[in-house]
Amino acid sequence: MKPGGKGPNAPKRVDVRGSSRGPFYALLGVIAAAAVAFIGYQAMQSKSSGIITIDPNMTLPEAAGYLAGNPAAPVQILEFADFECPACGSFATLTEPDMRKRLIETGQASFRFMDYPLPIHANTWDAHFAAACANEQGKFWEMHDQIFATQDQWNSETTNRPKAIFSRLARELALNESQWEECYDSQKYKLNIAANQREGDRRMVSSTPTFVIGDKVIRGALGFDQLKAYVDSAAAKAPAAPAPVPSGDTALTKGVPARKSK
Repeated sequence: MKPGGKGPNAPKRVDVRGSSRGPFYALLGVIAAAAVAFIGYQAMQSKSSGIITIDPNMTLPEAAGYLAGNPAAPVQILEFADFECPACGSFATLTEPDMRKRLIETGQASFRFMDYPLPIHANTWDAHFAAACANEQGKFWEMHDQIFATQDQWNSETTNRPKAIFSRLARELALNESQWEECYDSQKYKLNIAANQREGDRRMVSSTPTFVIGDKVIRGALGFDQLKAYVDSAAAKAPAAPAPVPSGDTALTKGVPARKSK
């Protein structure tokens, strides 16, 4: 028998092409599935504005925040807060209602919310946009309250598509939805939010919530009794209101004596 012949003792040829390609195609399938999943994930991520950075040399608007109460109240309470911050949510839902009723509405203090989105929270800028765009329609505080009340539904550990929640809140608050959505999608108030954030940096804010009450800087959520003690302390140090100027010939103006009667 010639070499390579097909005698009874010749080794049988085995076609291994199909069996060797099976794992290869399986691997290709796994890679393709992973690529599709990654693309889908990236697409979902793009639904959120994520972390936003601002050129530190950029000129920004005035840091105004959002005011509740009489701006001429004897004590001003500033809160630098992040909508996704759990401690800020705790203050907003537990202490703030009492503060508004017992301190703000009575004229003892005013309250100003200052945006301070932290880079560790991927959805917080979206929340600040949602509130700013509600403010455009005169409903900042209503949106503020609902954003904190639903924090567990839109935070970055729950979803990377928070807009759906904020759109629902805008609808429930009877906002003009198309106006609100255009404002939100365009990030219209990005620089205003950044201005509030920069003011916090100027005041050495490093965590949220941070409160400024009189000459005190307090870090961390406050209970009502703690907050009231700081307000009372600041009120005691506030300058007394000037006495009303009497009318008539006995009145004095600065540096000018009253006219003498003839």
